[in-house]
Amino acid sequence: MEENREIEKADSAGNPGKDERLGSAPLGKLIAEMAVPAVAAQIFNVLYNIVDRIYIGHIHGYGDMALTGVGVTFPILMVIAAFSAFAGMGGAPLASIQLGKKNYEGAEKILGNCVGLLLIFSVILTVGFLIFKTPILYAFGASETTIVYAEQYISIYLIGTIFVQFAVGLNTFISGQGNARIAMFSVLIGAVINIVLDPILIFAAGMGVRGAALATIISQAVSALWVIWFLTSKKSVIRIRRQYIRLNARTVGSIAALGVSPFIMQSTESLVMITLNSGLQKYGGDLYVGTMSIMSSIMQLIVIPVQGAAQGVQPIMSYNYGAGKLERVRGAFVRMIVICLSATVLLAGLAVINPAIYARLFTGNQELIALTCKVMPVYFLGITVFGIQMACQTTFLALGQAKVSLIIALLRKVILLIPLAIILPKFMGVIGIYRAEPIADFTSVAISALLFFLTAKKILRSDEKNDMIGKA
Repeated sequence: MEENREIEKADSAGNPGKDERLGSAPLGKLIAEMAVPAVAAQIFNVLYNIVDRIYIGHIHGYGDMALTGVGVTFPILMVIAAFSAFAGMGGAPLASIQLGKKNYEGAEKILGNCVGLLLIFSVILTVGFLIFKTPILYAFGASETTIVYAEQYISIYLIGTIFVQFAVGLNTFISGQGNARIAMFSVLIGAVINIVLDPILIFAAGMGVRGAALATIISQAVSALWVIWFLTSKKSVIRIRRQYIRLNARTVGSIAALGVSPFIMQSTESLVMITLNSGLQKYGGDLYVGTMSIMSSIMQLIVIPVQGAAQGVQPIMSYNYGAGKLERVRGAFVRMIVICLSATVLLAGLAVINPAIYARLFTGNQELIALTCKVMPVYFLGITVFGIQMACQTTFLALGQAKVSLIIALLRKVILLIPLAIILPKFMGVIGIYRAEPIADFTSVAISALLFFLTAKKILRSDEKNDMIGKA
């Protein structure tokens, strides 16, 4: 067990290993080393879907309808991502905390149980969605015109569910031990393959929408294999070990307690898309559903890099919390909120001020571009301040505060956005659906910030750790 530890704990010159640097390296430099690769990884990760949609939207003759059809599948993709987040983002902070305590065996138990969970999720999701995909897609906003493209895409994508689960869910355990660059490379290799294969399979091979889906699952398969190789090699501080893959009720309970928050964040995104697409189909039609397909992609371009920055800081906070270095935790939080807020102000602000820059990436249909440019400034106004909530949410996750994290996760989407998206169009028409987003965003950010500052002082001044982050 110990031979692989020495590789990361210290080199021949006596320098601290990757995991130990989380508790000793200067915060500014450390955050840059962790956050920059994490942001890059998230950007590369989002490229899987974004590049698909860009190419699909420019297919001659039916690109706009194909784009709308693929957009309808987005809730299914989010549900799949939600289950990978449940295991990965639920387990990785706990493993980082155990690393801070030098409990390597405990960290490996958490990793192994996450592997077991991801295997189970993959089987259930693949079979369930393949059987019920058609009625689900209609419920998600597909029409008789767009259902064919939605089915073509999702039928192939679902075959690669296990690759998505492993590539996304386990990569967090690489960054969680301080290997941010390796975690970035795990995503980069898949993204590059996807970008190369998309035009070949979509256009050259004449596969259209099916080609986009096939390119994605091939890319995810390569990423998944790379992640598994690393986590079973001597390069990793903690490894996947067969004896820990068998699920342990207590360990799974700890993972679930923390993983339910990112799961709800991801899965409710799916529920939100269902609500929005259904409402837009009812009050507007296919063209309005098409605007949401574009804007959901843009939302990923804005929010996911910010999530990457937050996730880059998260292992630093978790490790130092486990090590009892609370001043470093506070310092990391301050830097994270500055980074996250600056990013959302800049990226979402561009969507508000000049929406055409984003809209033209996805379609050449002038009518769709014009409508998207009309509604985008409304829809993205609240996202300008979303960086505050992202920083607070990530901090609660990093510190193992499952209940508070869950409250914040439920607030924006379930409690605020979905009811508003149903109620407002009854009085305002279709524009009410777009206005629901900024109202929910501003409200949830204000409440999340208040909740954080009321509770964070107590958390970071206490020497007592949450019971759930004790022994795994």
